Amino acid sequence: MDMPRNETRPVRFDEFSTPKHLEHASEQARQRNYQDFLIIDVDSHHYENENYAEVFQYIENPVIRRDAVESAGRSTGLLNTQVGTQNLAGRITRQKGRRIEKPRAAKHRDIGMTLDWMDAIGVDYACLFPTPMLFLGAHPVPEIEAAMAQAYNRWLCDNVLAHEPRIVSMLYLPFNDPEASYRTVQEFGDRKGVVGFMVTSPRYKPVHDNAFIKTYALIEEMGKTISFHAAYNWDDRALSMTNRFISVHALGFMFFNMIHMTNWVVNGLPERFPKLKVMWIESGLTWAASLAQRLDHSFMMRTSDCPQLKRKPSEYMQEMFYSTQPMEMPADLSILEATFKMIKADTQLVWSSDYPHWDFDLPSTIYDLPFLSDQAKRNILGGTAAKVFNLPTKPVKKIP
Repeated sequence: MDMPRNETRPVRFDEFSTPKHLEHASEQARQRNYQDFLIIDVDSHHYENENYAEVFQYIENPVIRRDAVESAGRSTGLLNTQVGTQNLAGRITRQKGRRIEKPRAAKHRDIGMTLDWMDAIGVDYACLFPTPMLFLGAHPVPEIEAAMAQAYNRWLCDNVLAHEPRIVSMLYLPFNDPEASYRTVQEFGDRKGVVGFMVTSPRYKPVHDNAFIKTYALIEEMGKTISFHAAYNWDDRALSMTNRFISVHALGFMFFNMIHMTNWVVNGLPERFPKLKVMWIESGLTWAASLAQRLDHSFMMRTSDCPQLKRKPSEYMQEMFYSTQPMEMPADLSILEATFKMIKADTQLVWSSDYPHWDFDLPSTIYDLPFLSDQAKRNILGGTAAKVFNLPTKPVKKIP
């Protein structure tokens, strides 16, 4: 008897393999000859909670370390979490499959699993971020965020970045504690594979607070990048009015970065730190184009509100960097082309997959765009990121 259309056959997780799971992506990579393209993924993820037993051992504070070990990171114990799912009612199998997957041999399991999907998709270098910790900025206890950030950063540097040159990271910045943020840059700025520092966007600390100025100055002095990685907070007073995950996801991933960007520009931080490389991650692209127009419009009528600015807000925004994912693809590509023009995509847009999350993108989202020149494609897919992160420019991937 035929199964109803709304049901799916059970997945045999004992047979799960990332290269097999991504075999169509590998075929696409071979057809497009990605072997000759430098492809750098500025936003990919692992599930650091799978390694909490290791991470917790790096927590310095003995009381917090004990609570972490005893609670095993459950939401009822040490760490906060968020309502919402990325598995689309069981149709996304890779998260469950990774639990029993047998990746290639490597110094650490996360290295093997990451290299498996990188080669399958056609990625040379990947910037690796945590997943559950993206919500840690909403934790009610700043000391917990700082302790977890330090522990995770040390664990990642020791167990992953130190052993695999193709994997880099912008380390977690415990932004709710300005002094801890500064110490984080001091401690990790020169560690192998550290190309910058990441602020998780769902939080309520204004980026223009003077308490962060010395941290920005140090990151700029080191030539590193600061990024704002989007996520959502369904407990936010405005976003709590939504009643579906699709709603809070669509709005939340833009909402916090729009606020931080506005404060960043209006308060003159680009003038104070002209050489600081700033990147906005996982908010898509349309928010930046619309916000630039909106801020320019208001600026021309109220320049006295922005005494530090010497140019229009959009001009500062066009000097920052934006990750592609999730690429909003309108039916009329001329709209997307105009968005690319607004943010100067040829030099400021950097490709990201967001793998292994439910809405990840392949390099073809850029490679297949008809209005981009070959050089623009090469810049977006890897050339620009190589300059920003000071990475090698020769492709090193091995597509299956």
